Amino acid sequence: MTTPIPSSPIQDTILSQLAAVAAGKSIDPMSVAKAVEPERWQRVLGHVRTNAIELAREGKIVILRHNKPVNPEQFRGVYRLRLRMEGDPTSFEDVADVAGDAVVGDEGGEA
Repeated sequence: MTTPIPSSPIQDTILSQLAAVAAGKSIDPMSVAKAVEPERWQRVLGHVRTNAIELAREGKIVILRHNKPVNPEQFRGVYRLRLRMEGDPTSFEDVADVAGDAVVGDEGGEA
């Protein structure tokens, strides 16, 4: 059993920015970082990602790549954030990795 983690300023910023956009619209993590630390926002991007993953695990938001929900444990690269909508996957075991982000192993490639 996991202990609930208190909300962080970054999580609060993610959720407040998502609440301010139209339903189904997403936000850029960079806008969250700039809102939290305007002068040194690049240093905050890793923390935004970590907090976004936690919110996705809790089922509060969805992490998107190529406008499709991705597994918060396995995505890489550029991403966006959106509030969870009806029809979004709750488990990623049955979802194909559309963005090609899962690193499972070397499948048939030759060295």
